[in-house]
Parts: sequence; C-alpha cells; structure tokens
Amino acid sequence: MTVFEAIKSRTSYRRPYLEEKVPREDLMKILEAGYAAPSGCNAQTTSFICVDDEAILAKLRENMRHPVGKTAPALIFILAQDIPSYHGKSYSVQDYAAAIENILLETVELGYQSCWVEGFVKDDKGFDKIIAEILGVPAEYRVVAMLPIGKAGSELSHVEKKPMEDRVFFNGFGKML
Repeated sequence: MTVFEAIKSRTSYRRPYLEEKVPREDLMKILEAGYAAPSGCNAQTTSFICVDDEAILAKLRENMRHPVGKTAPALIFILAQDIPSYHGKSYSVQDYAAAIENILLETVELGYQSCWVEGFVKDDKGFDKIIAEILGVPAEYRVVAMLPIGKAGSELSHVEKKPMEDRVFFNGFGKML
C-alpha cells in the first residue's frame, strides 16, 4: 500500500472491533509512526501510552462514557506537554495532530482501523483525568486523545467529501483549479 492509498482508504472507525489481539510488533510500528512525526522547533511535546493489557483495558472501559473504542483490543493515548519554543509559544497541538495522523495512516497500512477520539477524552466530565490516574501520567502532561486500534468488526463506511473545487484553490481564495 502506498502512502496515498492509505490516505484515501483511511476512515474513522467507530463500530465494534474484533476480539483479535493486535501483536506487539504491529503496535510498535504504529507507535514508531507517531514518534517519527514532525515537531515544532523539535520540542517533541508528544508522548504515547499504548494499552493492550486486559486488566488495564477493563479499568479504562469502566470509565468510558461513549462506546467508541470500548471493544478495541488496544488503545493508544496521546499525551501533550506545553513546552515553550519559538517566541515562547508551544506547538503541542500541531505536534500531536501530526503524530496522530501518522498513527492513523500506519494503522491502515497494517490492516487495522482506528478513530481520532479527542472530544470525549477532553470533555467536561474529566475522562482525561481518570485516564491519567489509571495510567500514572505525571501532572505536566495532558491526555489529549485516544486512538482505539484493532480489526474492524463490521464493514467500513466512508463519508462523502465536498467537491475538491469547493475547498482547493490556486493563487487566492475562490480561484478555481
């Protein structure tokens, strides 16, 4: 599979996963893809915790208020640190976004599915704090996203994209291709 094929075939999978465990070797490749992502001013603000232990997964699932990822055999949690770099700004959001996209693409390339889950992690109900407590995340890190990893238990669906000419322009906004 080429990178472009992975980009075109990737979709957000929000349905139940097969119970089949994800081999640690595959999880390491997926994590390496996230680790290899670019980082603003090389501040390297993004860290990762992969959970594939059944007992820890059970604790996390008990506290999930949304079904996305509840059946996944592995979960990757994305952690961010606000490390000031260029002109005192932190690029942690850009850093973890790049890392997540790399992870999603490598996940597809290896034959698995995932979904970028951020809203339910950082909601006002404190799931991020519960995750941090269960996983022993130090206070200087924020849990910003969860990526369930596993084999799809049902058929994939792809959303309809707006026509390219409605979103892609050359030499100024609204200028057609």
